[in-house]
Amino acid sequence: MRTVLLCLILIASLFSNAQTSESDKRKKQFNLSSASIAVEGYDVLSYYTASPKKGSKSFSTTHNGITYYFTSQANLDLFKKSPQKFEPGYGGWCAYAMGNTGEKVEVDLETYKIVDGKLYLFYNAYFNNTLPKWNKDESNLKLKADKNWITIYK
Repeated sequence: MRTVLLCLILIASLFSNAQTSESDKRKKQFNLSSASIAVEGYDVLSYYTASPKKGSKSFSTTHNGITYYFTSQANLDLFKKSPQKFEPGYGGWCAYAMGNTGEKVEVDLETYKIVDGKLYLFYNAYFNNTLPKWNKDESNLKLKADKNWITIYK
């Protein structure tokens, strides 16, 4: 009986450590505020329905160590049903830079594109909007960005 109990405790401990390390890895690799909030508190679902809007702490959830804010309970509930669908591509870093150079580059949260149901964000400052560059070679850049993100995220 003791052996079985000890094995169960060991398995639970290993599972807990795996969950913690995944959350820690995400916090390290995702583009977050100092409080581990994604997309500077913008509601990721608002990108799909209108223009991007800031969410509220009143409607928030934490998914695998990353906190998301929403504008409504309905958006929060929808996110909870399928968080991987609504999390921004490449951890919220610039999609163009991820595909072009494999680097994590900051974004302008109002420069974005939805591709195959996924939100991608882009750098847009100092007369350098990367979204038009992405649009010129999207399929190639997306393939490269997907590979680069896998390498970075390891």
